[in-house]
Amino acid sequence: METKKTNRKVLIKGLKTMGLSLGTIFLGPVLIHIAFSNQEKPLYIPILVLAIIICGLAMYLAFKGINTIIDSIFKN
Repeated sequence: METKKTNRKVLIKGLKTMGLSLGTIFLGPVLIHIAFSNQEKPLYIPILVLAIIICGLAMYLAFKGINTIIDSIFKN
């Protein structure tokens, strides 16, 4: 009878990805707020575009991190 064990290396990789995702989850909306509160400044558009890219990156990293954690638990 075989017992399944969690692959710790893959789990740590997933947790690191989730930590990076957590940082981008907060950074994206903060940059959006900064961009919208300074609409008359010349850097309004570049900051807004960067913030939207970071928000997309946050969603991607969260998905990738959760997938990696699930793989470490359920795959052999």
